[in-house]
Amino acid sequence: MSDSRSLFVRMRRPLAAVALGGMLALSLQGCFAVFAGGALATTFAATDRRTLGAQTEDKSIVVKGETRIPDVVAAGSHVNVTAFNRKVLLSGEVPDEASKVAAEREAKAISNVDTVFNELEVGPASGFGSRSSDALITSKVLASLVDDKTLYSSAFKVTTERGIVYMMGRVTPREGQLAAKIASGVSGVQKVVTLYEYITEEELQDYQRKPASENKSPA
Repeated sequence: MSDSRSLFVRMRRPLAAVALGGMLALSLQGCFAVFAGGALATTFAATDRRTLGAQTEDKSIVVKGETRIPDVVAAGSHVNVTAFNRKVLLSGEVPDEASKVAAEREAKAISNVDTVFNELEVGPASGFGSRSSDALITSKVLASLVDDKTLYSSAFKVTTERGIVYMMGRVTPREGQLAAKIASGVSGVQKVVTLYEYITEEELQDYQRKPASENKSPA
């Protein structure tokens, strides 16, 4: 009996060591994920061509738009609000023209909004399958922009509705044309609509030289 117990103890020790090692690895992995996520967010904030103030305002615009617009459109509407450098994209579907007009009017009434691009489609709301496909297309377009080493993917904002890719950003004409070409080559993309704010090559060089806090965007 004692021999059996001794054998069990000897077997349990390495198993416990393996289990502890696994728990430690998972713990460290979690810490790394938090650290990496924070570092990644900081990196994107630093390379964004909007001022930090504009980035904050864009987030506020989206929250306000998503809160207010559902109250002024008809039931069954599916409205997405995207903001980049105080410019707003309305995409999705509404059941009637009156809802499309009301959504744009509400978006324009939000403080700090400069321009509204009303790309709402009058018709039935898209289903879960269509939206899942759109999300996949967006992720593939972003991945393709990252793969191109001549582009700064953080300069672009990408939204997809019904296979139509909308691209926003502060980019040079050269960057904008290249990004649109890349997006059009992604499987599932039906059309690419560019809603860029253009900067010059000289301005781009200036962004590359200065810290993000010193970069200025139009008020």
